[in-house]
Amino acid sequence: MKRHQQILVGVFVLQVILTVIVFWPRQSVASAGELVFPTLEAADIVALTITDDQGQTIELRKSGADWVLPDADDFPAQASSIEPVLEKLVGLETGRLVTRTDASHKRLQVAKDDFVRRLIFETGQGDTYVLYLGSAPQYSATHFRLEGQSETYLTDALSSWEVSATAASWVDTAYLSLTAEDVSEIVLKNANGEFTFVKDEAGAWVLADLAADEVMASSQTSSLFSRVLALNLLRPLGKTEEDYHGLASPGATVTLQTAGETITLEVGAENTGNGSYVVKASNSPFYVTVSDFNVKDLVDRVRDDFLTPPETPTPQPES
Repeated sequence: MKRHQQILVGVFVLQVILTVIVFWPRQSVASAGELVFPTLEAADIVALTITDDQGQTIELRKSGADWVLPDADDFPAQASSIEPVLEKLVGLETGRLVTRTDASHKRLQVAKDDFVRRLIFETGQGDTYVLYLGSAPQYSATHFRLEGQSETYLTDALSSWEVSATAASWVDTAYLSLTAEDVSEIVLKNANGEFTFVKDEAGAWVLADLAADEVMASSQTSSLFSRVLALNLLRPLGKTEEDYHGLASPGATVTLQTAGETITLEVGAENTGNGSYVVKASNSPFYVTVSDFNVKDLVDRVRDDFLTPPETPTPQPES
């Protein structure tokens, strides 16, 4: 019996030892790597160009203490969006090596001609680096490779969705930022006529020439003007008017009367390929594109669209 107890005690001790070995905290493989850019600080980077797998490209560049979009006449970019990405970029490590073979680059989408993101960044000292972000085998892990090296690594510090190639990801997208309370009158002019809107006693938008037997389609009208007053841009185009903007003969012009100023918004050319229109507001020096959802109705609306259709009389049965 004593021998049996000794065996049980021995088995128990062995189980304890194995448990300690399995669950004892250890240094992760990822933290054992070296920095990819050991001498680089985020503050050293003065330009970042991002290209995605759809061919879209955005360039961000430091201008003095500020970040701008140089391709859009230095439209202001948000440092609060850019600098955290730069910190992650210079913090990349080599701990999780995936492959050393060039033949694997296409499969992992870190090849020169097959990538999810290509990041080209420049330093104030004139150095340029090219980094490829590739496929994500896990939700929190992304393949990456530095150009000129065969090694591909895995990181959970930076993902491709954090480095979008669309301008709206890096700028303040508010182009017009007004409320209905800010505006006392709206005049819409398009190919179908000119329509003036004022507020009734309840504060709802109504046609200034509304007839006694006409009823406003209040919800549709309010929704349309709400989208105009809080208008977000998709992409800034710059400060110079170009022929392709289509603003020599605007499709629609909206005049907004506020207590302090008169703001005019012109709606130009439609781009059906990406569902956008070019617009220009008089209180901004920049031409921009906006979603067609926000402005297409300004171009197409006729007067009857702002009214509730009269009720159709119910036919009376013949006697």
